[in-house]
Amino acid sequence: MTPPHHPTAAAPATLFSGPAWWLQIVLAWLLLLLALAMAALGVQLLALGGSAYYLLAGVAALAGALLVLRRRVSAGLWCYGLTVLATLAWALWEIHGKGWRPAWGFDLAGRVGLLAGLWLLMALAWWWMRRRAGDRGPRRRSPAWAPVAAVTVLGTLALTALAPRLWPAQAQAAPQAAAPDALGRTALKRGADEWLAFGGSNLGQRFSEAAQITPRNVGQLEQAWAFHTNDWAPNERVYYAFQNTPLKIGDSLYVCSPSSQVFALDPATGRQQWHFDPQVPPAAMEPLFSATCRAVGYHEQAQAPAGELCARRILLATTDSRLIALDAASGQVCPGFGHGGTVNLAERMGNQVIGFSSNTSGPAVVGGLVIVGQQVSDNQRRDAPGGVVRAYDAVTGALRWAWDAKRADDAQAPLAAGELWPRGTPNVWNVISADERLGLVFMGTGNAAADHYGGDRTAAEDAFTSAVVALDMHTGNTRWHVNTVHHDLWDYDLGAQPLVTDIDVDGTPRRVVVQGTKTGSVFVLDARTGEAVKPVQERPVPAGTLPGERYAPTQPQSVGMPNFAGMPGPEPEVLTEANSFGLTPIDAALCRIAFRQMEYEGMYTPPSENPGGILLFPGIVGGMNWGGLAVDPEAQLLITNHSRLPNRITLTPRAQVEDRALGDGGARADQRIAPQAGTPYGVARPNWMSPLQVPCIDPPWGFLSATDLRSGRLLWSRPLGTGFDTGPLGIPTRLKITIGTPNLGGAVVTRSGLTFIAAAQDNYLRAFDTRSGELLWEGRLPAGAQASAMTYMHQGRQYVAIAAGGHARFETKLGDSLVVFALPEGGR
Repeated sequence: MTPPHHPTAAAPATLFSGPAWWLQIVLAWLLLLLALAMAALGVQLLALGGSAYYLLAGVAALAGALLVLRRRVSAGLWCYGLTVLATLAWALWEIHGKGWRPAWGFDLAGRVGLLAGLWLLMALAWWWMRRRAGDRGPRRRSPAWAPVAAVTVLGTLALTALAPRLWPAQAQAAPQAAAPDALGRTALKRGADEWLAFGGSNLGQRFSEAAQITPRNVGQLEQAWAFHTNDWAPNERVYYAFQNTPLKIGDSLYVCSPSSQVFALDPATGRQQWHFDPQVPPAAMEPLFSATCRAVGYHEQAQAPAGELCARRILLATTDSRLIALDAASGQVCPGFGHGGTVNLAERMGNQVIGFSSNTSGPAVVGGLVIVGQQVSDNQRRDAPGGVVRAYDAVTGALRWAWDAKRADDAQAPLAAGELWPRGTPNVWNVISADERLGLVFMGTGNAAADHYGGDRTAAEDAFTSAVVALDMHTGNTRWHVNTVHHDLWDYDLGAQPLVTDIDVDGTPRRVVVQGTKTGSVFVLDARTGEAVKPVQERPVPAGTLPGERYAPTQPQSVGMPNFAGMPGPEPEVLTEANSFGLTPIDAALCRIAFRQMEYEGMYTPPSENPGGILLFPGIVGGMNWGGLAVDPEAQLLITNHSRLPNRITLTPRAQVEDRALGDGGARADQRIAPQAGTPYGVARPNWMSPLQVPCIDPPWGFLSATDLRSGRLLWSRPLGTGFDTGPLGIPTRLKITIGTPNLGGAVVTRSGLTFIAAAQDNYLRAFDTRSGELLWEGRLPAGAQASAMTYMHQGRQYVAIAAGGHARFETKLGDSLVVFALPEGGR
């Protein structure tokens, strides 16, 4: 091998002068600073038991930089080039160890990209220096090109050979992926022109019989119309999220905006028919994590004369704790409901401040009852308003029953004079489901107040924490309940609406409740009894050491269905240091150091006083969240979307907590540490992010998946979303490459075999083939769409609607649009 060529005193005098040399000096100094940082962070990481790569690579790159600055440019490039090659080998080795998951190319780019790019610039500067000096020399005297050639050739060959096999659009395709519209189904069935509740119906299936739009023609979809609510956050302390799913009833589309305003629209044109503004004060929205209105409810009196005021009515739950009945045709308040058209939901709640508790997911209208739960601002105080779920007469507004964890079997018992509903009990903040045929109401509960400390929780609170609960529709008493987490200390509450459907079990149809969870488990339970239809195992979990706390020795896991706690598969994903991610070696090293500083023993790592906190994965977003699940009930295919985004949970002893709780002068939006007043600890729980505001976990960060409900087999799974509208430091990359982003919102499945979903952090509505997972169409939106899509037929034309108003906490672009798509008028 020809030894490296080193310039000597006889070399042309101009070699180390001019702009090329000064560029080389600047690049060498940049490399030197980068190398010093890598080495310093590498020492810290190694001391914590982490990878030695950053120290070794930092020292090697430092040597290369010093050689260049000492005018031994060729030797420096050799040294640095070999460092890049070693980095490539190390990166591919770690990525291989993780299983070549989707979007591994982004992981590789983050590990190698900056180092390789800087090397290439230095090599080009060296070539420029020699060209200016006239020192072209024989080809054999240009060994500085060898490393870049090796990097380029090896990298290109590796990526070219492996990418088609290891970076597929979906992890696994379903068999028999024939176009669903060719399965012999009729084009329309009864109900295709209606969408009666958040989930399409009280069953929460998010399924439509509409079948005019098919996998064959969906590519022709175009925007039919858009409507603007002109509802914008009133101040910087109110965080808006336009998460509404419209209802379609008759000749009207009913929409509610974040401040609880209701709009009735023409389904074909978007023309406003009427508008109701309940005048919610900004102070009532400030305590909320997000001010939103996910849906309104609808009730129709069977015996009322046609045209009578409020015979058909819209039920609105506002963010300032009112339940209002409106005439569906005119928007007029129904005078016979409650007191002048309104029921005061704050009555006997004991809210310390307005907005502490409120309904944001919309009421469920079931058998003449309006059933409402409520969100309660998280982690403020142990004596927060409780989780009572109330049922009111849909016509008169009279209270019929009130369920609570401490009234589980006595929901019709009246309160004594001056008595409040129980405080601090598990609430039901998500969408409630029902099956009137069975006479049951199904709810997913949250935690007792104070998510991350439970030393003083009662047995009743633990029994109904993070649980699927079935109530008798008429009495409100508990029929059955199933915990999905025992003594939840992680905020693994149930955000997804329970889904009711039939599945074949040993050749016999069986009515089931399907519950998605933040822990990634999908529980399939007998709707009548709560018995597990798909196997559930109790798995041992670690115990903690917090004074006064107690710990469940086991936690349930649904093993008969795929798990969506991270990478979809049979078991929950367990992270290692190799899952740490960064766009540069510096932020990647910082994320690795943070990983080593946190305690982590899997999904149920107990909260602790460790100054570095614990790693909560899946995080607070999940797993599966309020967007819920969708199903094709005929094909028995379950559609799920989930996020893969950890949190860092840090407990602070009470004496060190300066932030005050709501009701004690605290202001939620300004709290650095959530107080958890009444417990020994405050809590901070930010997303685990790098200094560049990119997740510290390797992508993908979000998935869309399909599961066969009969067999429990995962049919396909693919990353959902691109980085087009997001990026480091919140700067959009404008790179439309599928990476998979965190997502909030749900899908809608059509009878023709399409799945429509937005939800991701880019501003697109997409259509996928339900059976194969193939992306068939996407439509650009004016803002983020952290909402659930819906579809309906009207006057012979099928429409697909999505709220595109963004999510302030999710840091997507804000807006006020409802966007509706359809096939061209002449193209159906």
